Amino acid sequence: MSTLEVGTQAPDFTLPDASEQMVSLKDLRERSQRGVIVYFYPRASTPGCTKEACDFRDSLAVWQQAGYEVVGVSPDKPQALERFAGKEALPFPLLSDPEHTVMEEWGAWGEKKNYGKIVTGTIRSTIVVDRYGTVIQALYNVKATGHVDRLRRILGVEA
Repeated sequence: MSTLEVGTQAPDFTLPDASEQMVSLKDLRERSQRGVIVYFYPRASTPGCTKEACDFRDSLAVWQQAGYEVVGVSPDKPQALERFAGKEALPFPLLSDPEHTVMEEWGAWGEKKNYGKIVTGTIRSTIVVDRYGTVIQALYNVKATGHVDRLRRILGVEA
């Protein structure tokens, strides 16, 4: 598995969202003032993924004021994403990558330790790309709890 490096071009993608509408990274970048935060998470409605998504939700106004768009990507089907987004009132796009094509390309799919065992799956990761598609932050194997606050500190975004 290769990861994305700061300073490289992020691969573009187009994936279905919770309502099965196609969403592209290019469109998100063009809508933003500074860039897009793409976070990869293993599974909707699990405790860690819910915590992370709700942290992004609760600080979304701060991210948007700083000029960033936020998007989550998981291997879940759109129907699961729709339930998750509705239950947790998530106002940003959640994208479905059940074949994990984008996750593999972005370095967010591969071997990881889960409860002491080596498994293959989603590697909780957050990649920030600027408006032109250049990677400005690439964080892999992040913790769900505290991750959003850490990212704000790294990017200098005040709460």
